[in-house]
Amino acid sequence: MFAAGNIPVLPKRLVAATIVVATLLYSCKSELPVADDVNTADAPTQIVEQMTLEQTKSGRLSMRVYAPLMESYSKFDPPYDIFPNGMNIKAFTPEGLLETEITAKEARHIKGPAFDKWEAYGDVVIKNYIKGETIETDTIYWDRTEKRIFTHCYVQLKSPTMYMQGFGMESDELARNAIILKPFDSYSIIKDSAEVLYIDTVNFVGPILKLR
Repeated sequence: MFAAGNIPVLPKRLVAATIVVATLLYSCKSELPVADDVNTADAPTQIVEQMTLEQTKSGRLSMRVYAPLMESYSKFDPPYDIFPNGMNIKAFTPEGLLETEITAKEARHIKGPAFDKWEAYGDVVIKNYIKGETIETDTIYWDRTEKRIFTHCYVQLKSPTMYMQGFGMESDELARNAIILKPFDSYSIIKDSAEVLYIDTVNFVGPILKLR
């Protein structure tokens, strides 16, 4: 049926059905979840699980880094890597002995054209096995360009002959000469000079037996 001007007039039942379908479609659309905008610039460019990194000097192992998870963010300036599930760093002497070990709950590595820095957070423990010293703190900074480690946080330094605590610490990167900047309530242990105070059990291989 057509009205004046050749404009079609829809039957009432068809009009009603059209309105119902349109209402249903609109209602379903309004209930669909809307995803948040994803900023790909903030996403890691690389994810590595069970990462192990080794560095050698003159053919000998000098450092080994292990982390359960590494996330790289190469789009930032400067680029950096984070280790949200903790990390373990071992440093070796030129003779191949394990000298220093650093463990922490979280870490970050930032490397640029002229610098190479590490930051470790949460239950940071630094052990120098050759000297028998242990450093415990909450945050540590390792500047590989300047070859030193330091912190401004509370620090404990333990060895077979002393116990020191205070705020702030500086040392070479292998923790051979750690110095607490603001010590308090520290003490030394005095023993007989003939007594063996410490044995490096990590690198100790036992006495050399004579062949019969």
